[in-house]
Formats: sequence, C-alpha cells, structure tokens
Amino acid sequence: MPVTRYSSANLPTAAGNLLLVVYRETASVPPGAEPKEHMALVAGDPAKLAGERVLCRIHSECWTGETIGSLKCDCREQLDTAIAAILEAGRGVVVYLRQEGRGIGLGNKIRAYALQEQGADTVEANEALGFAPDLRSYDLAAAILRDLGVKSVELMTNNPDKLSGLEAAGVPVHRVPHWGESQEHNHDYLEVKRQKLGHKV
Repeated sequence: MPVTRYSSANLPTAAGNLLLVVYRETASVPPGAEPKEHMALVAGDPAKLAGERVLCRIHSECWTGETIGSLKCDCREQLDTAIAAILEAGRGVVVYLRQEGRGIGLGNKIRAYALQEQGADTVEANEALGFAPDLRSYDLAAAILRDLGVKSVELMTNNPDKLSGLEAAGVPVHRVPHWGESQEHNHDYLEVKRQKLGHKV
C-alpha cells in the first residue's frame, strides 16, 4: 500500500460539510522530514462509498490557481465544481493529490510559466525544462479509493491518462465530462490540453 490513512475529521466548508481524510505516503523519507500527504474529501455517509460507481474526481494540487486565483488554468473551477457535485449527489469523493504542475513541482511550474511568456505552450515549456508533459501517477489515488471501499467510480475528468491510470491500478472507471470555462488567459492552455494531451470535452 503506497499510502496509509493518518487522520480524519469533519470539515464545514463554504460549499457544505465534508469529511477530510489525510493519507501519508509510505515511502521512506529523510530523517526529520514529514512524509508527503494527500487528501480525500468525502461527501455523505463514508460507509456508502463502499460500492460501485461512486462519483469521484482525482484532482492535482494547483497552488497558483486554488490559493492566489491565477487565471492561467481552470483548476480552481474544476475543484469547486467537483466538490459541489459530490455534495449535491450526497455521495462521492474528491481525491486531492499533491502533484503540483502535473508532477514537476511549484518552482518548475513557475519556470514553465516564464517560458510560456516567451511563446512556448504548456507542453513545450515542460519539455524545454527536461520533463515529460505529464508526470503524474494515479496509483496513489487508486490506493486511497480502495481504502475508502470504493469499487468503481464515475470519474469527473477530461483527461484520458486518468482513465487509463485508474483502470491500470484496478479501479473500473465511467467518465463524466468535467470541463472548465474558457477565458482570455486560459484559452490557449485549454486548447493545448485538447490538441496535445488528448483531453476530451
């Protein structure tokens, strides 16, 4: 098991009441360092997650969009929409993975933004820094879903890598389209996700 359940508590939010479950990676860490942590945001009775076709989003951390309101992406909108959807359904989970910048980290993400200011797109910028367009792994998400008793998911996503990644990790998937609104600052980014990364509307 690549993660272990570490803590949980009920959390009132602006959107509604959620159960927040924190998971820690089990890989060894340097002395004095804390293991990397990921989260599950659960709506409804947690016992009801033990079953099929649970409404779910696998969401990767986006500090720039979610914390300071960057308009370069649609991450905050996707997160807010997913949380609202599981609360409305009364049963569901958002698995929040600490995989900033499609896995390259915050500092490199900002370096990629600087290259985009010079004309590169998001894929070209990652590749210029020596990274693949998307380094994220979904084995952690699958492990978290298994711990919660989830057997299959209605996955809110447009990313084919999430579909294949979860399927490969043993979680059957049914896709629910989950596309954010286009505006002047993220239009080119969304187009690159469609054309180069195969994201579906």
